Amino acid sequence: MRTEITPGQTSDYRGFDLFMADNLPEPSVLLADRGYDSDNIRKKMEARDVLTQIPTRKSRKMRVGVDHSLYSLRNLVERCFNKLKNARRVATRYDKTAESFLGFIDITSIRLWVRLLST
Repeated sequence: MRTEITPGQTSDYRGFDLFMADNLPEPSVLLADRGYDSDNIRKKMEARDVLTQIPTRKSRKMRVGVDHSLYSLRNLVERCFNKLKNARRVATRYDKTAESFLGFIDITSIRLWVRLLST
């Protein structure tokens, strides 16, 4: 898992390069929301031979199809964010520094993972 903090007013696709660095395992599919629909992202993923499942923005003239059964798996990620936000400290961001905030996100993620393993 990799976590990064971007400014709140920054568009989603601007933080994309932080997450898709070369030091992570090579993905086979990219599931993302409309905020990541840009030609640059699609070209980069095509060059890495990654299948992109991103719904097209309403302003895009050339429509791109999405496999809805595959895209529905994105719900698992959204559920994970919801569980992370159940930790009050993550939802309200009490921590002053980005380093301590990211550390607490990691601790909360580990707690969720351990809970999943014990069931």
